[in-house]
Amino acid sequence: MTEKGKKLYEGKAKILYETEDPNWLLVEFKDAATAFDGKKRGIIEGKGVHNNRLSAFFFAYLTRNGIPTHYVRQLSDREMLVRRLEIIKVEVVMRNVVAGSLAKRLGLPEGTVLDEPVLEHYYKSDELGDPMINQYHIRALRLATEEEMTEISRLAFRINDLLRAFLSPRNLDLIDFKLEFGRDEGKIVLGDEISPDTCRFWDTKSGERLDKDRFRRDLGGVEEAYQEVVRRVTGT
Repeated sequence: MTEKGKKLYEGKAKILYETEDPNWLLVEFKDAATAFDGKKRGIIEGKGVHNNRLSAFFFAYLTRNGIPTHYVRQLSDREMLVRRLEIIKVEVVMRNVVAGSLAKRLGLPEGTVLDEPVLEHYYKSDELGDPMINQYHIRALRLATEEEMTEISRLAFRINDLLRAFLSPRNLDLIDFKLEFGRDEGKIVLGDEISPDTCRFWDTKSGERLDKDRFRRDLGGVEEAYQEVVRRVTGT
């Protein structure tokens, strides 16, 4: 039995708690939703349950395929047990298709398929709005070593290949997604979550958005979209 201890941190989508083991943390997924750097706020009923279930499923899948993750086990509908990481303050975004901010930056229509995946880096800072940075910023700010960033890039491309291969027969296109990594005894490990909060999932045939863009853009059917991703991914 894992006991929920002191609250360490509460973010936009999750709460982190200590446990009786100093090497493990308890993550509780919330229904609260935010967009546009917190300017838009709301509640997506059941989001925490869906994101917990999907993240647990994807972490287990990636672990079986050689990706080191912080995931230990799912504890309840909204809670999972994870290894404590020293989070690297570089968010990684992998893009397969033009959408969101990339469309605005490059002036390309959303839905444009990229000839090859594009990897982007962002400075993890809520106060600054997670600005885009490059390898020179990362070195100058000593956020990570070159060896660590090489490993992060290798893992990100491998994760992209694994997720796309898994999602394709389920008629889900992985448009783009965000990853976070941390250090565990010197090893680079995948952390955070993998869910419709952090990924853009589009229906392969219709192009329907099945992710948080439905909340961002007031498209309606947000809860149903999350449920549909759960159904296709887990088969239930």
